[in-house]
Amino acid sequence: MASNLVIVESPAKVKTIKKFLGSNYVVDASQGHVRDLPKSQLGIDVEHGYEPKYITIRGKGDVLAKLRKEVKKADKIYLATDPDREGEAISWHLQKALKLDESGKKVYRISFNEITKNAVRESIKHPRAIDMDLVDAQQTRRILDRMVGYSISPLLWAKVKRGLSAGRVQSVALRMICDREAEIEAFVPKEYWSLEAETHAKGGKKALKARYYGVGKEKVELHSEAECLKVIADCEGKPLLVQEIKKSERSRKAPLPFTTSTLQQEASKRLNFSTQKTMRIAQQLYEGVEVEGRGTIALITYLRTDSTRISEEADKLARAYIRDNYGADYVAEERKEKQSGQKIQDAHEAIRPIDISLTPTMAKTSLSRDQFRLYQLIWKRFAAGRMREAVYASTSVKLACGEHRFALSGSSLKFSGFMEVYSDSEEEEEEKPDAALLKLSEGEELVLEGFDKERHFTQPPAHFTEASLVRAMEEQGIGRPSTYAPTITTILARRYVIKEQKNLYVTELGQVVNRMMVQSFPVVVDPQFTANLERLLDSVGEGKMNWKTVVENFYPDLDAAVKKAEQDLDSVKIADEESDVDCELCGRRMVIKYGPHGKFLACPGFPECRNTKPYLEKIGVKCPKCGGELVRKRTKKGRIYYGCENNPTCEFMSWAKPSEKRCEKCGGYMTERGNKLVCANEACGHSEVLRKEDKG
Repeated sequence: MASNLVIVESPAKVKTIKKFLGSNYVVDASQGHVRDLPKSQLGIDVEHGYEPKYITIRGKGDVLAKLRKEVKKADKIYLATDPDREGEAISWHLQKALKLDESGKKVYRISFNEITKNAVRESIKHPRAIDMDLVDAQQTRRILDRMVGYSISPLLWAKVKRGLSAGRVQSVALRMICDREAEIEAFVPKEYWSLEAETHAKGGKKALKARYYGVGKEKVELHSEAECLKVIADCEGKPLLVQEIKKSERSRKAPLPFTTSTLQQEASKRLNFSTQKTMRIAQQLYEGVEVEGRGTIALITYLRTDSTRISEEADKLARAYIRDNYGADYVAEERKEKQSGQKIQDAHEAIRPIDISLTPTMAKTSLSRDQFRLYQLIWKRFAAGRMREAVYASTSVKLACGEHRFALSGSSLKFSGFMEVYSDSEEEEEEKPDAALLKLSEGEELVLEGFDKERHFTQPPAHFTEASLVRAMEEQGIGRPSTYAPTITTILARRYVIKEQKNLYVTELGQVVNRMMVQSFPVVVDPQFTANLERLLDSVGEGKMNWKTVVENFYPDLDAAVKKAEQDLDSVKIADEESDVDCELCGRRMVIKYGPHGKFLACPGFPECRNTKPYLEKIGVKCPKCGGELVRKRTKKGRIYYGCENNPTCEFMSWAKPSEKRCEKCGGYMTERGNKLVCANEACGHSEVLRKEDKG
């Protein structure tokens, strides 16, 4: 009979860990949190020391009952929840809910950064007590978040409409997006011009384009066509001479291994994953998947971290792998990993593959497409981080025409280094030195064929994407690895922000909520204040500050601000977006509403008229089959496809987005695939570059 009980968070880990520990251990799951603050009230006794009132989460009664039975049978109980503050708090809640401190049993806390046989068994050998400093830090975060949410959200319901919410981190993220929108709207573009000299060597035919640099050694910017014409006039009749040739090498350092933030950013950029999707798939890879020939194994280390540290053992194995598969020249010199200036998330390692010898290709058949793509990204990034820098050979040439200077440059890859594994085609489009450029010699006179001038305007700041918002939040110290994805998910779900082509745009509702927050709660939405609060939470986790001190200094000001806002804020009516569809029951123009499953149409005459119907998002393209409007739809599993509004009468559907442009070769309809338009008729095979004006 087993005498040891190991309690983990996720049922997905149970099978993976069970096989490491043998028959003397029972492994069971708490299925996440088991206790929390009540939903129906604040749940914090603000009159008596800010003590939280925890209750068992609805639906967890059966889970706890089963765990209690296992506790009775066991001599030792190991709490093996996730290795972070939240995991520490869950262990503490389990201890309280199961009354382990009253059971007389030996209760231990264990944690491991990776779910491997060695890591799990090693943690059993070195158990510890629950770290109450980490529990207090997480508890303080939960209390502060609850205070902000439960104090301000009802005010938004009263002044705007029900269903809205405010949050300690989410409201700051919303303000950042609103501030960026304001910058973009206020931006005044400035005119500037580029000027290139078209030239070639005497006796040569290959044209070279030299960009205008300035006068002498001073760089000069051209702000008008008149300034370009003056340079051209000054150069007329004067020889164009090769004044200086410089040959050099430049290197590009290998990237650091992934943190939570950088993984979310790269997965967005390269794989087009949302932050939420990235974390969901990374969780699957961390907890364990069935790999052919190996059984259920975990593939990556813990996914919530802001450290780039790598264990000595993992570093040694990675270097050996690179030496065996790429050669000794590709193995990097040992270097200290760069740490952020902030508190590292419980001294975790970076996100890396557990076993570098399990290549993405080897695991591919056992993984879903998205699991494979994310594992491959993590594997390549880690391997690249143990490899030498890439080296480029660069050539730069300065040309003189009277007092004016022009410049030519190019570079080529001399040693691929880490780019043998991890490169970005967009970033690596280097300026390859033309053979004609390499043949130039100092003092040589070139043939000046003419000039090419072009007008430009400065561009406003870019709209935030999920990736750039995560980067900005991390840079300003707002939130922590575990909060980035939930924060973005919340502001999207509340319809404060919408996402189009990766960009985040604030809605009218988002603007109204943000204005109210900035007006009445400037401290709560101040990024600097929020970052400072994160540092105070770190101090609690390090045992340097009492958690009640943080709460005592926060709540009274918040409570006073809420009471003042109740008196000062005016109510704001946000009109529902009107559609072009008439209600067939009463004739009113239907409006767009948002439900748990997305948009739908509803009659504004509610409750007299309760008519609703699905919202069909038209893409502005006619159905190739019947001429009706094509609409964007989702399958039950969430996959996007395009169908006809006349379905089921018309059965047209396409996974790729159709275009109005017809195929020049066969006359069929074209579909958008990446940066190309491709004929839907596979037998035709015609494709062409997708231009901006062709986009639906």
